[in-house]
Amino acid sequence: MADAPAGSDWLDREIDLIVADYFDMLSLELAGRAFVKAQRNAALQELTGRSRGSIEFKHQNISAVLYRLGMPWIAGYKPMANYQRALVDGVERHIARDQALFENPMPAASAPGLHEPQQIFFEAPPITNFEAVPPALERIVRKFDPALRDARNRQLGKNGEECVFVAEQSTLRAAGREDLARKVRWVSAEDGDGAGYDIRSFDPAGRERLIEVKTTIGHKQTPFLLSENERAFSEERPDAFRLMRLFDFASQPRAFELTPPLDKSLLLKAATWRAQF
Repeated sequence: MADAPAGSDWLDREIDLIVADYFDMLSLELAGRAFVKAQRNAALQELTGRSRGSIEFKHQNISAVLYRLGMPWIAGYKPMANYQRALVDGVERHIARDQALFENPMPAASAPGLHEPQQIFFEAPPITNFEAVPPALERIVRKFDPALRDARNRQLGKNGEECVFVAEQSTLRAAGREDLARKVRWVSAEDGDGAGYDIRSFDPAGRERLIEVKTTIGHKQTPFLLSENERAFSEERPDAFRLMRLFDFASQPRAFELTPPLDKSLLLKAATWRAQF
């Protein structure tokens, strides 16, 4: 194919080709199967007439869209913004044809089990960044909302709580507090939702830790839903309330904790309205 003019916008046909190729590589990577990026790039050069650098930059653009959707992206293709709206539309078309790509991009991954404690690696919370989102990207995030996706996945939520429940017990036992480890309760499983937190635990000094767990298959800054009951409880018990965010849960669970007041760390937006007569 003849080379495309340098700097020209990609056509929908070219975008559909590179998006499909990207998702194919991503599925191989998530399955632990090898592929050669240079060979895939060369094949796209033949099909589109685009340069190697242009194709690599487009791969990074796709990663940036997936980042906003709370999805995994290909290692080595660091998210890079400044993408054309047509690329967002191309990603939307591809996911719309197979929504499992968004809902469950890592179906083969096994979640931690209750009787096999999984180490949780803790990190510092992300730095708040309330940058404006381009309208086209805001629209696709509303359509494929990662916060709603994770909230709908009740098994994901249960697995995350289970992981924290076991980890809290293990931490107390490692600190020589078997007495406190026996008192850790999985409140949401034993009593049902409504307490404003999921796990009742303790620190090694015996101080209460009331933990609300939010789990995602996405990355560190994937948005999540917080109920009014949970928000209100965080204000009622700021001394004990802890919001534990688990992320990258389908691969290697990592986490950070937030303490009240939550609006110092999070931009809270009303997600639903209660209407009455």
